[in-house]
This record gives sequence, C-alpha cells and structure tokens, in this order.
Amino acid sequence: MSSKFYSKENLRFLLHEVFPMKDLCSTKLYSEHTVENFDMILEAADSLATQHLRPILQEMDRNPPYLENGKIKVHPKMRSLMKTFGEDGWISMSASREFGGQELPFTILQATAFIMAAANYDVMAYPFLTNGAAHLIESFATKELQQTFIPKMYAGEWQGTMALTEPQAGSSLSDIVTSATPTAEGHYLIKGQKIFISCGDHDGCDNIVHLMLARVQGALAGTKGISLFIVPQHRPDANGNLYPNDVSTAGLFHKMGYHGAPIAHLIMGERNNCHGYLVGELHRGLSYMFQMMNEARIGVGLQATSIATAAYYNSLDYANVRLQGRKLSDKDPLKPQIPIIEHADVKRLLLFQKAIVEGSLALCLQACRYYDLWMSSEGEEKENNFLLLELLTPVAKSYPAEMSILSTSAGLQCFGGYGFTKDYMAELFFRETRIHTLHEGTTAIHGMDLLGRKVMGNHGKATMLLVQEVMRDIEVAQKSEQLKPYANVLSKKLLKLQEVTMHLMGLAQSGGAEVFLSDASLYLELFGILCTAWQWLKQGIATAQLRQNSQREYSPEFLESKWLALQFFYEYELPKAEGLFIRLKSSNHITVNARAEEIL
Repeated sequence: MSSKFYSKENLRFLLHEVFPMKDLCSTKLYSEHTVENFDMILEAADSLATQHLRPILQEMDRNPPYLENGKIKVHPKMRSLMKTFGEDGWISMSASREFGGQELPFTILQATAFIMAAANYDVMAYPFLTNGAAHLIESFATKELQQTFIPKMYAGEWQGTMALTEPQAGSSLSDIVTSATPTAEGHYLIKGQKIFISCGDHDGCDNIVHLMLARVQGALAGTKGISLFIVPQHRPDANGNLYPNDVSTAGLFHKMGYHGAPIAHLIMGERNNCHGYLVGELHRGLSYMFQMMNEARIGVGLQATSIATAAYYNSLDYANVRLQGRKLSDKDPLKPQIPIIEHADVKRLLLFQKAIVEGSLALCLQACRYYDLWMSSEGEEKENNFLLLELLTPVAKSYPAEMSILSTSAGLQCFGGYGFTKDYMAELFFRETRIHTLHEGTTAIHGMDLLGRKVMGNHGKATMLLVQEVMRDIEVAQKSEQLKPYANVLSKKLLKLQEVTMHLMGLAQSGGAEVFLSDASLYLELFGILCTAWQWLKQGIATAQLRQNSQREYSPEFLESKWLALQFFYEYELPKAEGLFIRLKSSNHITVNARAEEIL
C-alpha cells in the first residue's frame, strides 16, 4: 500500500495560487483568520489522517459493521475517533463561536475532509455528517433545540444524520409518507420508515440525531407539504438522561464498498412513542434540508475525488516498481525488464488519473470558493456568488463522482491481474468510489436540475455569470504564448455550449419537458468537461506565473507535471465534448420514442 494518498504540494498550490485563501482573510467575515492558521489546520488534518485513519482502512473494509441484538456494531476505534474529532474541534470547525466553533471558511472545512477521505473515506463520513446535521440545527432550529442537541454533536458524543429516503419513494421526495402528528406537549409523534441512512445507527457514540423529513396530516401533496424534524434515537430529559425514542434498526444494508460506515434501515413509531421536534416552520422542511444537501453534494464530489486521488498514487507507486517487458523498439530478450511506467499506455492511464483527480479537485474547490464568497459578500455581489454556487453544485457533485469510477478503474488497470485481487488496494478504491454517483442525488437528477432549473433560471443569469468568469480567464491565458492555443480551444467550445443550450431551450418550447430533459445527463457531462477544462486553464495560468517568478516553493518537477496534465486533458478529454455536441443537437430522440416493450 502506497504511503502517499494525496499531494500536499498540489493542495497548497490550489489554495495559495489558484484560489488564494489570503483573499478571504481580507473579508469582514473571515478577518480573524490567517493563511498561516489555515496551513496549520491542514497540517494537523494530515497528521490525524496519516497516523490514525489510513492504518485502519483495509481493516475496516474487511470487517464491516454488523447488526447484533438490534444494534449496529462498528469498528472499535470509531468511539475514540469520534471523541477525537469532537475534542479537537474537527466537527465544529465551521460552526459559530457561540457553539465553540472557529467559523472557518467552507473551503478549509472541505479541504480537511478531502485529506481525511483520501486516507479513509469510511471514517470521514461519521464526523462530517454530524457537522452538516448540527449546522442545520444551528441555522434553523429554536434556541432550546440548539442547546439540547448541538453541544453533544460537536463534542462527538452524538452522531448526526440526514434521513430522507423511504422504501417506496427513493429519490422522489414528493412521495414520502412518514407522518408527524402534533401533540399538546409541543412535540410530534413520528411514524414511518427510512432507508439508506448513513451512520443511522452504531455503537461508536451515545446517541444518533436524525434530521428527518416527514409529512403532517393535512399537508399539501408533493414537496410543499414536507416538514423537517429532529428525531433522536434516544431523547434526552431536562437533566441530560437518555431514554429510548421508539426508533429501531430494522436492518443493515450490505454494500459493495464503503464498508466501514453502516447504512441503516430505520423504523420509527412502532409503539406510537417516537418524538420528533419541528425545525423551523411547518411545510418548509425541504428548503431547510437543501442547505445540508447542497453542502453534502459538494462534499460528495470532493470525496469521490479523494478516493480517486488515493487510487492514483497507489497505481503510480506500483507502476514505478513493477518490472515487466521492454520497450517495443527493443527486441533483445536478455536485456532487463523495465518499470511499466515506461510503457506509453501505462503513462496514458496514469496521466488520465492525474488530469481527472487534479481537475476535479479544482472544480470542487471552485464551488467552495463561491460558497465562501457568497457568505462573505453583500448586495448584488452576494446574489451573483449564490447563483454561481447554485449552478456549479450539480456539476461539482456529478462530474467528479462519474469520473472517479473511470479514474479508479484506470488505476486498477495499471495493476493488471493483480488489481482484481484483494492483495492490493486497487479493487478497494474501485468499490469504494462507486456510491458517489448514487447518494445525494443520482446523476440523472442532477442533470435535470442543471438543465431544467439552474441553466434556465433567472433568465439564464447564472449561466451568463459563469461564462463571464471563464472568459476572464481565457483572456488572461491568451496573453501567454504557451496557453493561447488552449484558451482559444476552450473559447470555441464555450460558444458551442451556448449554441447547444439555445437549441435545447427551443426543444423545451416545441417538444415538451420529456424531450427537453431526455439527455440532461449528457448535458451535465458536457458541462463538467468544459468546467474542468476551465479549471485546468486556471491552473495553467498559475503555473506560468510561478515559472516566470522562479518560485522555489514548488519544485520544477511539480510545475512540469502540471503542464503535462493540462496538455493531456486538452488532448484526450476535451475532444470528447464534440461527440456530446453532436448528440445533444440531434433530432432523433431515441430514448423518448422507444417503446418499453422494444427493450428486450
């Protein structure tokens, strides 16, 4: 197993040169922080990940949680790790100072999550789910509920979850049937089932706090009738004593990957005694939940990138030491074999991984950047940053998630037959990353969200803002002789994207919603390719500036490797956009017109 699971130099390059964190420190919201402080936090995250998370990765994969006497048992180190995450401030790092948090930028929160997920994605899920749930309570719940639940969650003593999915509804949240009945005591009685709840039950902490969607009797059908409730596994009394809250674990899902974190099937209210506490106003639950969901969606893209990054360094390490064959031009069988990294196709596999993981990481950090700028700006600037964040969120979730599957597969391919065995880590990473295109919204859902809502919303204002952002970087790159050809290529592709978008808008008017959205996933893929090409151009600009200034903070080898990966993306990945342009402008709507009985 490679000891390197991510690149410190690359993360520093992105946070110092491409998305300078010093800019955020000049805003009122983050003025108490310094870049040096951020670096110390990331170094501490690296230390925790290296010493405590990475060593138990395979152990957690091979010894998954199990259900015993109605309770899910997880890796024995999770209890001490949760305590560490709480006591050392990892769970509360972005929280308000009122609750002991540091009010750190979202970018730093996600950068630490990236480091930890690259080391051990399964462990990382526990504290960062808790962070998102506690932040939701902090944002919308009453002071009483905040004081009851948040301190224990930020301390790592209580786990937080998001409980949305139901057996009959799946991704269709408008069809949830879990009910909430008001009582004279002020709480609600919850009754129903939830499935696929990450960390929904385990013995690594004292209590589980579910942020749960449910429907009050008489509420409107669809998503407008959904409310949000805090539903603890054990409810606390005024003295802090815990009592069972009629939430039972009906089952544990056995997954192809992500083995170290349990995914639970929950039943609430079998004895009509499950108390739920309303968060915010009735019937606004989904709008509240979108805060956690959107933060989680950016996190999902980043986590997929983390696993693919670990897979890349695993295969790179192997390719440098594995001897096999000779150069194709060398026919002498008596000469010594060469490392497989000397073979052109293995170089292609490795460069593909590098171009994807470093491009995807930049894409996710771009979304984080918009989040922080939205939080720290005012007026029209604040509105524009929010629109850019909204537009980029489905892309930052889905493109890295989809590409991580291909990237980890390329990593596995580097190992040849050994990659298919459990003797090496390659198969683990391949299994581990597969979930990311499924949870927090499937790729199809995000495709429809991007094309049907985000691109079209506000008369296309968000799209125009993003095009302006990309064009500014294209104009900077065109001043460089080295970057000009790539800037010109991206500029032409951007014009084609606008043409395709206008074509699809016409379809929406003439062919209806089904025709308009039938290839929304492909539009999302196209959008992701172009956005990642933009991120590589940004990295190219930063690389060129560092070369000019003879900066010694980054090694010459690192800067050369950046330039090589940029070339690879533009030569191998960006051309794939052409096929998508053709498909999206085609008038042959096969999937709409095909009859179900014809698909045999």
